[in-house]
Amino acid sequence: MDLQDQLKNLFPEHIEEESEATADASKGLWIQDDPILCKYEKRKGKPITIIDGYTGATEDFKALAKELKTTLSVGGSFKDDKIIIQGDYRDKIMAILKEKGFQVKRVGG
Repeated sequence: MDLQDQLKNLFPEHIEEESEATADASKGLWIQDDPILCKYEKRKGKPITIIDGYTGATEDFKALAKELKTTLSVGGSFKDDKIIIQGDYRDKIMAILKEKGFQVKRVGG
């Protein structure tokens, strides 16, 4: 009998609250099985990060794009089911997506 079971026996009417990670996951973004691709390219001599491979709803992906741009305080756009972020932010983007529960695969360089 571990500590959790003992506490449940002492306080049977206690309801456990959801953790923040569970609340973020249920926020409306669809978590997929296949990894999201995080690519690095240079266009016209300037570095960009491209996030591709999301199979959920387009509106969810647009919301994710806006959240990433706001969090990183950078510019970017959403075109052809890809998020394009100005600058090389692969490591930070991958960390943010992993916190949200996505699987991320690094592509290029």
